Amino acid sequence: METLKKLFPLSFKEKKSVGALIVNVLIYLLLDAAVGVICALVPVIGIIGGIVGLYFTVGILLSILDYFKVIK
Repeated sequence: METLKKLFPLSFKEKKSVGALIVNVLIYLLLDAAVGVICALVPVIGIIGGIVGLYFTVGILLSILDYFKVIK
């Protein structure tokens, strides 16, 4: 679990309300969109965009699971 907390620090940041969770998810979505645009403009780094997209998706899932105390 400590490894996940080091890899996804934003996901495990304390969220006191649903609004904080929504802001957290929006941050991940905006960053994912920005990386997607960059990868669309520079097709050579397309594989990196896929990996980064996967990172953001896992980050969102971990953030939701942490908020609902499914994982500790």
